[in-house]
Amino acid sequence: MSDLLKYRGYEGSVEYSAEDACLIGRVLHINSLIGYAGDTVTEIQAMFEQAVNEYLAMCEEKGIAPDKPYKGSLNVRLGADLHREAAQAAVRKNISLNEWIIQAVRNYVSA
Repeated sequence: MSDLLKYRGYEGSVEYSAEDACLIGRVLHINSLIGYAGDTVTEIQAMFEQAVNEYLAMCEEKGIAPDKPYKGSLNVRLGADLHREAAQAAVRKNISLNEWIIQAVRNYVSA
């Protein structure tokens, strides 16, 4: 079971706002700040979908590429010692450092 809303490749959060006595959320994992609110689970899902649709329509209207939740690249700061150790481990496996990191993350996530 997931606590995230999902629509058209985007994910959204759902939280209860005691101050406003409603459900609120935002589209996750993108730079743009897109929020929505609703009184019921059905309504918050509909408002999330509407927010995503409006965002994509606005991007198309302005001729800009919409933010994608996951681009497939990320920058990681390891520190010099760990960087060296990872590079040496990749050489021992006869693979690139990038491939070694992909394998390490894949192994960690599936564990």
